Amino acid sequence: MKLKAALLDKDSVRRSLIRVSHEIIEKNKGTDDIVFVGIKRRGYPIANRIAENIKKFEGVNVPVGKVDITLYRDDLNNISDLPTVNDKEIGVCVQGKKVILIDDVLYTGRTVRAAIDAIMDSGRPSSIQLAVLIDRGHRELPIRADYVGKNIPTSKEEIVSVEILEIDGEDSVKIYEK
Repeated sequence: MKLKAALLDKDSVRRSLIRVSHEIIEKNKGTDDIVFVGIKRRGYPIANRIAENIKKFEGVNVPVGKVDITLYRDDLNNISDLPTVNDKEIGVCVQGKKVILIDDVLYTGRTVRAAIDAIMDSGRPSSIQLAVLIDRGHRELPIRADYVGKNIPTSKEEIVSVEILEIDGEDSVKIYEK
């Protein structure tokens, strides 16, 4: 893979997540009945950061859970004969709550669809909203994000790489050519 462009550095990622945090508070008229569910892997640390921002701004602890979508993928048979699910529990009660589903990149929409299925198996939220750091387009399902850190038009031949400090040792968003 060849680096095509470095799109966001650590400060840009931080500013994007701060803006998304404010938008969540504004759209929901506060934080009542909100829970965050981060899609494993990179969605979970992003969800924790947004929760930390909201605690700074509002003084409220928003519960944060995580969802492993492995068993809900529509391409499960193509991946492995024996999928491994490390954690079936979301870690937060979603029943009657406003769930903000959080991920790093929104692409085809299939990951989000799988996460919604997993959440619905855990309870019946009053609503599900979607927050992503990057929306790169190319949807295959009718799914859109309610909160977007940055829209990045891409070709299907490009790879968007989101690196998160907690997992990768740095915060950045880069585009690579295949």
